[in-house]
Amino acid sequence: MKKVKIVMVGIVCLVLTSCGQMLSAISNGSVVNAITSVIGMDKVSASGLIGTWSYMGPGCAFTSKNLLAKAGGEVAAGQIEEKLLPYYQQVGISSSNTYITFKEDGTFSSKIDGTPFSGKYTFDESSQKITMKGLLLSVNCYTKREISGISILFEANKLLTILQTMAALSGNKDMQAIGDLSKQYEGVRVGFDMKR
Repeated sequence: MKKVKIVMVGIVCLVLTSCGQMLSAISNGSVVNAITSVIGMDKVSASGLIGTWSYMGPGCAFTSKNLLAKAGGEVAAGQIEEKLLPYYQQVGISSSNTYITFKEDGTFSSKIDGTPFSGKYTFDESSQKITMKGLLLSVNCYTKREISGISILFEANKLLTILQTMAALSGNKDMQAIGDLSKQYEGVRVGFDMKR
């Protein structure tokens, strides 16, 4: 009987501690941040995509709530973005040389580290998938709504191919380091946080 009481007291203490942590997380916004760290949780509309978006920093999102939970939530997304930041800085990606403009007529123009890429795009609101087709390159990426704008994200294992192509066009070999880093994150999409 005493063992049962001790176990019950332990469970009550655990529940109370968990509730306290959850209330703390809600109050500082990390639950909201964790939820928005999953692709598709807060969708971008087709009309909301139109406009010019400038680079703000590295972006990251998980492809499912299960992967997010396994990785440790928003903390993991933040850590991935922190790891990407020095690589982005190393190659010179900044708000002045990295942007994308989506137009109502289905065309886009962009620069990544000053290297131009333009063509036609399609946007599937349900999956948040953008398909961009240029003269030499076809790219699939995904959008994710952020508090201060949107993220343009690529499958981590596909980012290497995109960056190698951009590196070949720009002559910047340091871009491959970002692609090498991105191989470590299966089930994660990485790219750019963008603002208007």
